[in-house]
Amino acid sequence: MTIQTKKLSDLLLNAEKSKKGVTPLTELKPDLTVVEAYNIQMDNIQVKLENGETISGKKIGLTSLAMQQLLGVNEPDYGHLLQSMEVPNNGVISCQQLLEPKVEGEIAFFLKKDLAGPNVSVGDVLEATEYVMAALEIVDSRIAGWKIKLCDTIADNASSALYVLGDKKIPPHQLDLKEEKMAFYKNEQLINEGIGKAALGDPAYCVAWLANKLSEFGIRLRANEVILSGALSAAANAGDGDEFVAKFQTLGEVKVNFE
Repeated sequence: MTIQTKKLSDLLLNAEKSKKGVTPLTELKPDLTVVEAYNIQMDNIQVKLENGETISGKKIGLTSLAMQQLLGVNEPDYGHLLQSMEVPNNGVISCQQLLEPKVEGEIAFFLKKDLAGPNVSVGDVLEATEYVMAALEIVDSRIAGWKIKLCDTIADNASSALYVLGDKKIPPHQLDLKEEKMAFYKNEQLINEGIGKAALGDPAYCVAWLANKLSEFGIRLRANEVILSGALSAAANAGDGDEFVAKFQTLGEVKVNFE
């Protein structure tokens, strides 16, 4: 890692601690590459691991065509989940621990086997998955005002912050993941509806993409990891007093509150 990219990784860590967003990294270093951005992400995850954190899984971002078009990309990105990022179902999140949070409804996969690319298929993903769950992802940006380009969000751990898993655990062959419907509520008002295939046509395809992408970095998905497979509808801004519920057709509901 160069001195310049080390400064960028330190900027993000400091923003997370101080709760003050920073200038987009792509403005500070306009030639920042995707590989450098993932290196910054990995560097900061390594710092957290050295401080006693534990990886609990991965998240896939930019799975909607709209978001990809917005950022001018043609593939998703990914970030790391840490055990400290998990919030209990129906738990409470303090807004003071975040900068500009948003909430998304997703389908989560819990793996019983490792998945190593580069040739992982949807069938491989389903075979390696013990069960799927309803999930909420709380995304946040250490970049001020969410003024992000692709390399900004990648470096910023794919804009991840926290996640919530539903209580219902269903083996993947017992439902049609592509057709699984979701209703997304904010303060008891229906604000969005989604369906499994909103995530690149199939949430399991997103997990296969991730396993294959990680192989480029010599990384595999591990048994007992949670994989957040991508948002099924637009993210909603979260603030003090807000309650979010995602109600799934088969997977039940998952809820979180902000204070």
